[in-house]
Amino acid sequence: MMEFAKAFLVGGLLCVIGQILIDKTKLMSGRILVMYVCLGCILGGLGIYQTLEEFGGAGATVPLTGFGFRLAEGVMKEVDSAGFLGIFTGGMKAAAGGVTAAVFFAFLAALVANPKEK
Repeated sequence: MMEFAKAFLVGGLLCVIGQILIDKTKLMSGRILVMYVCLGCILGGLGIYQTLEEFGGAGATVPLTGFGFRLAEGVMKEVDSAGFLGIFTGGMKAAAGGVTAAVFFAFLAALVANPKEK
């Protein structure tokens, strides 16, 4: 039960920060999303996000910061094993599952949804 509470706390905090940025700044949502991915990369590169992920579980892996962390982690591992080429291949190898799931479920949502013009 404590794992659920930790995941809720971490994921909720990330969402609250995003909502505050949307409400209190003039940043568009797309820029905030990119900031979250970059923040995950930076924190992953500094070794901070791993600790957050261990504490928060899915609350840290599901948001976009978790995607950024996976990209950074994949690049670091691939650079260690493949050298310079790992800079280009590591991120996509590490995040391929998440990208595939996002495309697949977006496709399913597009099949089910009935969008209307405003």
